[in-house]
Amino acid sequence: MSRRSDLSPDFLWGASTSPHQIEGNNLNSDWWRMEHQSQGRLELSRDACDSYHRYGEDMRLLADAGLNAYRFGVERARIEPEPGEFSRAELAHYRRMIETARDLGLEPVVTLHHFTSPRWFVEEGGWTGPTAVDRFSRYVERVCGILDGVNWVVTINEPNMLALMSGMVAAVASGADITLAAGTRMPTPSQEIGEALVRAHRAAVSVVHEHTSARVGWSVAQQCLVPAPGAEDLHAELKWAWEDLYHHGARGDDFLGVQSYTSQTVDAEGVVPHPDHPDNTLTGWAYRPDALGMALRDAWKATEGTIPLLVTENGIATADDTRRIAYTGEALGHLHDAVADGIDVRGYLHWSALDNFEWGHWAPTFGLIAVDRETFARTPKPSLAWLGEVAREGGALDAG
Repeated sequence: MSRRSDLSPDFLWGASTSPHQIEGNNLNSDWWRMEHQSQGRLELSRDACDSYHRYGEDMRLLADAGLNAYRFGVERARIEPEPGEFSRAELAHYRRMIETARDLGLEPVVTLHHFTSPRWFVEEGGWTGPTAVDRFSRYVERVCGILDGVNWVVTINEPNMLALMSGMVAAVASGADITLAAGTRMPTPSQEIGEALVRAHRAAVSVVHEHTSARVGWSVAQQCLVPAPGAEDLHAELKWAWEDLYHHGARGDDFLGVQSYTSQTVDAEGVVPHPDHPDNTLTGWAYRPDALGMALRDAWKATEGTIPLLVTENGIATADDTRRIAYTGEALGHLHDAVADGIDVRGYLHWSALDNFEWGHWAPTFGLIAVDRETFARTPKPSLAWLGEVAREGGALDAG
């Protein structure tokens, strides 16, 4: 049955990536160092998908399929390899990416920070260090020089996950074992780091507004936490630590990026790990395409309906592309329902454009495009053609 809703004529249909996960050889980043200090507990990103050199091919595949947007990041560890030393060559590289996207009819959605930082930034104290906000602001100001024609800027990707991961990076650097076995309860993101990220974000928003005409926001990893009976108070506490601190930090922004994959329960002990189930995805997450609707409604409520929403990530780790299409189709149905209920959603960017390096692991495949890790040959999956047809048909879910 056809499903349409009142999507705006300029609704964005696209896919997302991040620099470290696809570019390869991000030698100066904290994540590259952590991979090599993990003593085999993490796989290595190495050449990744070599998209640093092949971004034109990647973008053309998206555009030829019918998509009209591409979210990608600029890599701070390349742009600012030492404090205050900015690479004109790297800035020019990312400017060429922006121009390539524009030439292909793709709206560039540019992320300024996607989990990775220069090594020196971590050595200075990271996000809670005394120079963090000033350093980040100066970096953002330099990047603004290449953002002409960019209408959408994400300052920081998933600051709630970054608050969690920053602690992991520090732990590995000190020799700790960070392996999280199946069934382990995830630690709560550091509120100290989270509050520092809010300060950095607010400063970055001001800088981008001063130097460009782009819309600015950040993207939050919506957890879609649901309280078990009797756990309502702990649920509220964890919801603040995982989400609402960052929703409040977004107030006054031009948009809020919503990123959604699954949902979890909160019981008396905390967030319940996903139980084993044959429907679980390759990351071990529960199969929950309905989580996108929950995420949009949670974000809209938390921001009091004052900020337009942009789905900056949504997808599934699976080797079965038929299942990817089914998951995405159902998720988009929930997006349609949210829009029909008056929630202002400006676009849908699928995670991910490519099968890529998933932060220490290669096995989870989220991509619309398969990548041969030996030859780097790209093979579009049926899901890319399907999503492109949905885009061409303005969101009709009987497309393809």
